[in-house]
Amino acid sequence: MTLKKLSVKTVFTVLCCSLFFAGCKGNTEQKEKPETAETSKSGLSDIKIAAINIIPIAHATAVLEWNDITIYIDPVGGATAFESQKQPDLILITDIHGDHFSLETLQQLNTKKAKIIVPRAVADKIPAEFTPQLDLLNNGDSKERYGITIEAIPMYNLREEAKDFHTKGRGNGYVLNMGGQRLYFSGDTEDIPEMRSLKNIDKAFICMNLPYTMTEESAADAVLEFQPKQVYPYHYRGKPDVSDVVKFKKLVNKENANIEVVQLDWYPTEDY
Repeated sequence: MTLKKLSVKTVFTVLCCSLFFAGCKGNTEQKEKPETAETSKSGLSDIKIAAINIIPIAHATAVLEWNDITIYIDPVGGATAFESQKQPDLILITDIHGDHFSLETLQQLNTKKAKIIVPRAVADKIPAEFTPQLDLLNNGDSKERYGITIEAIPMYNLREEAKDFHTKGRGNGYVLNMGGQRLYFSGDTEDIPEMRSLKNIDKAFICMNLPYTMTEESAADAVLEFQPKQVYPYHYRGKPDVSDVVKFKKLVNKENANIEVVQLDWYPTEDY
């Protein structure tokens, strides 16, 4: 059939289809923006499943935005690290070490409206001015704030040579139940039984740096056991070692291609 014999409607349809598929091809070549809310990738389009915005700051520090609530995870780096961020409603601190807890940062930030979730070891290092804001959670405890249920998960070392770095019961990992999803932040830990037994985790933020936490192999093995839908390698650089997150991804996806490994930029500077 020649073009002259085609109806106007048919020509319009062909052109629209061509533009549509050209647009789809172009989208596949664009770099994914992992700092935005995650989506379910099925069919030709991305379907938003929860309005959770994930903003990596550095190393173990992150900002989450959900339902007009702003959450700071392990805020360190001083006020300058959060200049472009909203004022926090909720702050979660995992442990006493300087890459997770910075009293100076807390004092520099505007935290007047924030509830601060901490383990006892951190609470003992925070001055009385913050006492009305503190929610103390021990391993196994939970607390609901702003429609978010926070579960305190153990975090500790297993290797004999590393046991003094993070003793059992001192720090907290956290599971946040929010926006219909369960987000797990490991804090500083190895592949402990409490991590391996986690259920229904949508997004898991997993540390991997020696000598303080665990190897890529241990991290991958734990992830393959509790099978989160997505896993975010974080806290993977130390001095002098830097973990191989590409290797971690290969280890995970070799055994389970359905677990999406999401790489965010946790090290915008060379401070670590």
